[in-house]
Amino acid sequence: MAYWNVDKIKYVGTKDKKSGLGFQYYNPDEMIGGKKMRDWLRFAVAYWHTFDQRLVDPFGDGTAIRPYDKYTDPMDLALAKVDAAFEFYDKLGVDFLCFHDRDLAPEGDTLRETNKNLDKVVDKIVDYQKTSGMKVLWNTSNLFTNPRFVEGAGTSPYADIFAYSAAQLKHSLEIGKLVGSENYVFWGGREGYESLWNTDMKREQEHAAKLFHMAKDYANEIGFDAQMLLEPKPKEPTTHQYDFDAATTIAFMKEYGLDKDFKLNLEGNHANLAGHTYQHEIRVAREAGLLGSLDANQGDKLIGWDIDEYPSNLYETTAAMTEVVENGSIGPRGGLNFDAKPRRSSFEPNDLFYGHIVGMDSFAAGLRVAVAMKEDGVLDNIVKNRYSSFDSGIGAEVESGKATMKELEDYSLDKTQKQLRDVTHSDHLEEIKDTINHYIIQTLK
Repeated sequence: MAYWNVDKIKYVGTKDKKSGLGFQYYNPDEMIGGKKMRDWLRFAVAYWHTFDQRLVDPFGDGTAIRPYDKYTDPMDLALAKVDAAFEFYDKLGVDFLCFHDRDLAPEGDTLRETNKNLDKVVDKIVDYQKTSGMKVLWNTSNLFTNPRFVEGAGTSPYADIFAYSAAQLKHSLEIGKLVGSENYVFWGGREGYESLWNTDMKREQEHAAKLFHMAKDYANEIGFDAQMLLEPKPKEPTTHQYDFDAATTIAFMKEYGLDKDFKLNLEGNHANLAGHTYQHEIRVAREAGLLGSLDANQGDKLIGWDIDEYPSNLYETTAAMTEVVENGSIGPRGGLNFDAKPRRSSFEPNDLFYGHIVGMDSFAAGLRVAVAMKEDGVLDNIVKNRYSSFDSGIGAEVESGKATMKELEDYSLDKTQKQLRDVTHSDHLEEIKDTINHYIIQTLK
């Protein structure tokens, strides 16, 4: 049976100003910057938001109407969602999916029962992969929803919960190998603290690191050659989460020897909650050589929690893709996963298509602008000129490590305030922003 009352979504170009069920900027096989757009972007659909999310919010029940709602038996519903999902992937024209283990099947009373339920659904996914060619960008383990994780999983103060988390994670890694996941993500939904008065912070972080090392060791043991990724998030639901932002997570990785095997999966809404732009987080990871993959969403600057909107801000997607283009790719195996959901008032099935279309078009537009700016060298020249005083003279001495404090003192002692002021120049930030605006407008005509 058909679940979605739409035709395949195609590239239609920009001839019509009005939105519709077609891509205006995402043309998957178009060559841009030396690669096909689909290879730059590697779009993935998030199973949890797209097929499980009922559009609840803190003040109201779910509003979503979904084409598989007639199924009431949990396992029948889980298997029907797989049929609906693969029809959705085909009509949207994406190459990848992402999922948590608990997105796919209901839990039983024991982990053994839960694994049995999960394996039935995974077997059906594998069958669909064989006929459709769909790939898994990443899978992960939900170690945060069930009440047993009320005080964390890898950082739980209870050894039985740590053990259960490791056991659940073990099977999730086995599933990752079975479906051919290119990455495996660890998102510490509740790995933090509510209060320091009852928390041994160092011990909790040591336990989390042990769990990550155990996971990587087991992946090696079973031949699961996925890139391991940690996903930063600063707060909500806990007062403080240990993977606060990219820089904090990188410091944690280096402290516990994880940086050789793990990279970062970054999200726009999480960046905002940490007080950063998405571009900032990507830059931090890129310059550390630890950019792994990206989640595509945005937050509302007026709302202080993680609302996972589909990305539509072209300035922000241009900034993000500028970092990706500079990096040469999102990451060795990375992609753009739509960790996003419609608004609660957008509850009809087709709203899921419109949400993904605006997100895919927004990042495709950002890619087009970023490549145009890179090819023209406009940003490279701005940055190069700003730091040009370090390319020769005393600046080059500093950068080479030859300059001493005494030499810098001798160089500076008799310089007048006017001389020091004369070597500084305006950054012309307003002109830079105006230039970027022009590139967005002109490139996307």
